[in-house]
Amino acid sequence: MEKLQKQLIQLKTLTELASLINSSFDQAEIRERAIEATTRVLNAEAASLLLLDEATGELYFDVATGEKGGRVKQIRLKKGVGIAGWVAEHGTPLVIHDAQSDPRFFKTADKFSGFVTRNIICVPLKTKARTIGVLEGINKKDGRFDDSDLELTETLANYIAVAIENARLYSELKDTFYSTAETLSETIELRDPCTGGHTKRVKHYSLIIGRYLGLSKAELETVELAAILHDIGKIGIRDDILLKKGRLTEDEMQHMRMHSIYGAELLKSIKQLKDIVPVVRNHHERYDGAGYPDGLSGEDISPMARILTVADSFDAMTTHRPYKKSISTEAALEQLRQYAGTQFDPKVVEAFLQAFADGAVYPHEDGAPSPSTLSTLPAPESEERDLTS
Repeated sequence: MEKLQKQLIQLKTLTELASLINSSFDQAEIRERAIEATTRVLNAEAASLLLLDEATGELYFDVATGEKGGRVKQIRLKKGVGIAGWVAEHGTPLVIHDAQSDPRFFKTADKFSGFVTRNIICVPLKTKARTIGVLEGINKKDGRFDDSDLELTETLANYIAVAIENARLYSELKDTFYSTAETLSETIELRDPCTGGHTKRVKHYSLIIGRYLGLSKAELETVELAAILHDIGKIGIRDDILLKKGRLTEDEMQHMRMHSIYGAELLKSIKQLKDIVPVVRNHHERYDGAGYPDGLSGEDISPMARILTVADSFDAMTTHRPYKKSISTEAALEQLRQYAGTQFDPKVVEAFLQAFADGAVYPHEDGAPSPSTLSTLPAPESEERDLTS
């Protein structure tokens, strides 16, 4: 009965881990949970995941459980050194019943951590026949590690290896997608040399604001991608309007304002970008409802769009254009304070101001009037010269 109950616990643990791997790309969480599962199903005092640093050829402790786990994470092993190093070098699992008497055992680790290793089970992590690390279980609590423990550990190692490989492929795909988006954005900026670097700065400001507002990792990714693509709709704006050096006429202004709609229309057919469509469409809405294209106000505006509005306007104010002079960082921050609650979400402005106060923002400046002119400055404007006061 006890054996059956143990097997049921093991099966449940493996099923939960497999479900997590299939549903999440948070590799830090997956590896932490996998090592916790290893400790539990092996009934071991501790477990460790060591990964291979391809640059140095050394193994490092990525995750380690047990009361000395934090100490051992400072240790690095060369291939061939210690039980873990031997397994990594040969790609063959080991079950060691008396670690202290085994000549391959790396005793320095115990001395450094204060942990006493009695027995070890160690298996390689492989992807496509390439060893990328090892998984260890240490000190069986109820006897010695056996063949069933080895089978379980190899199953866990396979799960972890698949998760790491999936994460690598996902990361490469994601990097390619972001690089493509940034290249597209930069290509559009080439139409107007005066706006060079605008997208990168808006992305920087938006991410800083998002962090200060406590956004989740997923939300920050949405903000980043929206910032990269927020002006993609300008591809539909005629050169005679986009590149005009003087003030736009009312008709030209109306045409310019269509860029947020064009951008949203371009992106809405891409399923993976559905979350950023309302951000791109509404990044020129105003908190008081006087913006465009939909006249939304307050909480009806996408939270990410409210962040983008502040970042976009700040960069517009502090960057020189042929049709307007830039203002100083101090003057631009004062404008944000003055129009918080009307043009801008007060919470977003507060977060941005706090980021500046903490030295977390690296502003771009290109000439500015003195602080004494603050009271005479016009309302903040976006980079396409749209006065929204």
